[in-house]
Amino acid sequence: MTASPGPDIMAYIDTHQAQHLERVRTFVRQPSISADGTGIAAMADLVAATIREVGGSAEVVPTAGHPAVLGRLEAGAPKTLLFYGMYDVQPVEGEDWTVPPFAGEVVELPAHGPSVVARGVFNSKGPMAGFFNALAAYRVLGAPPPVNVLFLIEGEEELGSRNLPEVVAAHREVLRADAAYFASFSQDARGIPALYLGVKGIIFMELVCRGGAWGGPQTRMIHGSNAVWIGSPTWRLLQALASMMGRDEQILIDGFYDEVADLNPDEEHLLQRLAEVFDERTFLAQNDVQRFRLEGHGETLLRNYLTLPTLNIDGLASGWVGPGSKTVLPHEARARVDIRLVPHMDIERTLQRLRRHLDAQGYADIEIHRWEAYPWAQTPWRSPAVQALVAAIRDQGIEPYAWPRIAGSAPMYLFSDVLKMPFVMGGLGHGGRAHSPNEYATVTGLRLFERSVAGFLQRFGEM
Repeated sequence: MTASPGPDIMAYIDTHQAQHLERVRTFVRQPSISADGTGIAAMADLVAATIREVGGSAEVVPTAGHPAVLGRLEAGAPKTLLFYGMYDVQPVEGEDWTVPPFAGEVVELPAHGPSVVARGVFNSKGPMAGFFNALAAYRVLGAPPPVNVLFLIEGEEELGSRNLPEVVAAHREVLRADAAYFASFSQDARGIPALYLGVKGIIFMELVCRGGAWGGPQTRMIHGSNAVWIGSPTWRLLQALASMMGRDEQILIDGFYDEVADLNPDEEHLLQRLAEVFDERTFLAQNDVQRFRLEGHGETLLRNYLTLPTLNIDGLASGWVGPGSKTVLPHEARARVDIRLVPHMDIERTLQRLRRHLDAQGYADIEIHRWEAYPWAQTPWRSPAVQALVAAIRDQGIEPYAWPRIAGSAPMYLFSDVLKMPFVMGGLGHGGRAHSPNEYATVTGLRLFERSVAGFLQRFGEM
């Protein structure tokens, strides 16, 4: 049995890139901003229509928030793959783009060549469209895919996947598969691809400080001159935040690191391989940063990246920031905060530690509003899905490297813990600037991604 798809599939992908590029551009031209709902319904319909176009059945499933799209492409194969994706994107308000963010324009980028510059092309409409393009190639050539494909595509990933657990619970039986796959463009600027075997969990919350029994104005902003004898909720919140973090950004919440786990032997081996190719300067340049906060290099940096939790301030809001001079003493201050959880940290215990810390420091009045939370997730290095993607990338003459986990978060626990299946994330292709202006994906990378998907489907079907 051949270890890779027949030459017709690869040849078709190579010779129809202009057509396949248009599908990517169609996807990114449809706004779908989950934060305010712009274009969400239209994008859900587009995704469902595309599933039907490549030979599957699909339905748009309402939720208490934005709808999910479920579907199935039956190939009569012994193996079934669950494709998980997201059709929502981040807002673009206040960002400075070189081209309109929803125009889907192809731009010549100095370091990357022809690239689609658009919101969502990297995270994650481009990979989703590329997956559909690979399935379309099978359909045009009159050959069923090597595996049956289930689709679970949500419109709230950028909101913390608020209603996805309910969707999975209600459709558990129809979502049974041998593995789950999240598509991504995973080559760095040098062309070295990565696979991801896990994600950190997340707690996203808002801390609120208002005037009250401790002092401070309670119902409105007052004149700033009163700061001489009236307390400030803004300073109080800043002092509470500062009590959680040392000057070296070591988290000072008692017990915060108690559950942090070491890497297992397989992960240690993967770490050593990563250290051989990890380019610190490339990573810093891609993120417009001059240096790492942590000391050390190579394996030390990577170990901390993989194993340490974080406490991050996403934003602060208080008082007057409009035009002109207006001196006020605010009555309220808010901070958006996220915690990234590593194995084996628990959501509820972490929140309890945060509450105890604030109370012990004299900030019992500061409210904690939990917005979204879900746990970390991990999949085995030796699972067939992971090894199928490794083989598919090697079939393209490129050596992949596996990251035990990424520092970001996604609801992969729904597959590993709820649906009890392994998952894998990755694919060829290059892009970047997720959640930032001038998000991009290279045109060459789109073709390579589709080739890696076709190879992955074949390899997984044979295992």
